[in-house]
Amino acid sequence: MTREDRRQALTPEGVPEPIKGYYSNCIRVTSGPLLFIAGQIPIDNDGNHVGGDDVVEQARQVFRNIEAILTGVGGSLADLVKVTVYLTDIAAMGKIAPLREELFPKDGPVSACVQVSALASPEIQIEIEGVAVVD
Repeated sequence: MTREDRRQALTPEGVPEPIKGYYSNCIRVTSGPLLFIAGQIPIDNDGNHVGGDDVVEQARQVFRNIEAILTGVGGSLADLVKVTVYLTDIAAMGKIAPLREELFPKDGPVSACVQVSALASPEIQIEIEGVAVVD
């Protein structure tokens, strides 16, 4: 079964089209085990903070970490069906939109974005958790 067969992005009638590059309205999963990905922060394999105070570079590292997890279990970013993005400044969502469009050019995962007062350490501006369908 192909990825497209087991993961179908939908916009039901009467629902506004999703903003390109941000999310899909809903994804029907027809088969495959679910993988739950813990909140990832912008650190590298040595535990070093990546991105300085640049939220886009922090987001890029977070997605690298998510991609490494998915690759490690035989998947890819295209297998993500849901992400929750935690930001210390909700305005940063607009800044990371081009990155999301680059990573998810078609049928991105369903998404929620939440502003929080703080994350694991003061320099961290973004954390993302996800759910993927990976055989």
